[in-house]
Amino acid sequence: MRRDDLPAPFDDPPADTAGRADGSLRVRSVWISDVHLGTPGCQAAALLDFLRTVDCETLFLVGDIIDGWQLRRSWYWPQAHNDVVQKLLRKARKGTRVIFVPGNHDEFARKYLGHNFGGVDVVDEYIHELADGRKLWITHGDYFDGVIQCAKWLAYVGDWAY
Repeated sequence: MRRDDLPAPFDDPPADTAGRADGSLRVRSVWISDVHLGTPGCQAAALLDFLRTVDCETLFLVGDIIDGWQLRRSWYWPQAHNDVVQKLLRKARKGTRVIFVPGNHDEFARKYLGHNFGGVDVVDEYIHELADGRKLWITHGDYFDGVIQCAKWLAYVGDWAY
């Protein structure tokens, strides 16, 4: 069986690109995860380019957007990382619903669950309804990671060694 033979159970309708003079892409929802702002390996410039070309109703930030583990050890925050945060906030101001589900690397944000900062809702989980009525449960996978749940110290050692 090939991948093309499998059903696409989570597809929204095709993106709306017709008639958009600026060449941007219009979609209902976008999911972004594992950005790791605050690390040298973060691809902030590429993410910023993507954010500039996509327009969506709902933008999900699903964990490890900011790498608090790395920032605790060594501060690294270039202008490109600031630009990404500013772009996310600008999208929220202009009407995009931005939903942030913290992960293990940005677990510091979990103490703000239920709050809204600059138009960004901080939640532990979210149920998203697709255009056809099906529902998706949005949460971060660290809840299912045995190392994170049972031996967090080991996860910190692994992160340090990486």
